[in-house]
Amino acid sequence: MQSMSLEGKVAVVTGGTSGIGLALSLGLAEAGADVVATARRAQQVEDAAAAIEARGRRTLRLTSDVCERASLDALLAAVVAAFGKVDILINCAGKIKRTPTLTQPEAEWEDILNTNLTGTLRACQVFGAHMLANRSGRILNIASLNSFVALKEVAAYAASKAAVASLTRSLAVEWSREGVTVNAIAPGVFRTELNATLLDSTPRGQELLMRTPMGRFGRTEELIGAAVYLASDAASFVTGQTLVVDGGFLASGVNQ
Repeated sequence: MQSMSLEGKVAVVTGGTSGIGLALSLGLAEAGADVVATARRAQQVEDAAAAIEARGRRTLRLTSDVCERASLDALLAAVVAAFGKVDILINCAGKIKRTPTLTQPEAEWEDILNTNLTGTLRACQVFGAHMLANRSGRILNIASLNSFVALKEVAAYAASKAAVASLTRSLAVEWSREGVTVNAIAPGVFRTELNATLLDSTPRGQELLMRTPMGRFGRTEELIGAAVYLASDAASFVTGQTLVVDGGFLASGVNQ
C-alpha cells in the first residue's frame, strides 16, 4: 500500500488560519508536512504558525490575499526560498453572504466570485506553474454542497462553488499528465465559529440538521482524513474528483 504519510512534503493552505482551513493546516502538519497557513490577517497567521510549530513542523508567517496575484507570487517565492519547493496547495479562502438573488448588487456577486472562484484560479495558476515545472504536485480545492444543490439566497456562493468543481476537473485534464493532480473536497455542514449561531439557533440550522442523516453537524477535524489522502502518494491515480464529506446530506431524500 502506498503511504499516506506527508513526511518531507511542503504544503501551502490559503485561507488556512481559521475554520476548515486551520483544521486542514494542522492535520497536514500532524501527517508530517511542513505547512504554511496563510490568509489576510497577520494575527491569525501568527496563531496558526505557532500551532503548526507546536506539532513539530516548520512554517512561515506570511499574509496573502487570493484577490491579489502579486501577493500569491510573493508567497510562492518566499516558500520556495525557505523550503525549496511546494508539494501541496489547498485552496480554502472563501466568503459567503445570504442575499435574495433578485436584488443582489452586482458588486457583491462579483466580490464573492472573485474570492471563491477567481481566487482559486489565481492560486492554481501561480502554484501550478511551479508544480508543473517540477512535474509533481497535489492541488486540493474546497467545493461545497452548493456545488451540487441549491441553498436558498446564496446564489453567488453556489455559482462559485459549482464552478470550483468544474475548474477542478478542467485542471485535472490539463495537468495530470505532467504529474500534478487536482481534486476537491466538498464539505457538508460543519460547525465553525462563524456559523455556530446560525446552525444552533435558526430554522435554517434546524433544516440543515434534519437533512443530514447522521443527525449532527460535522467537526472540522473530520475533513482531515480526506485531505491527507488526496495530498498523499496513496491517491497517486486520483484526479479530477470532488470527494463529498457530508454525513449523508447529498444521499438523503426523506429522513423521517
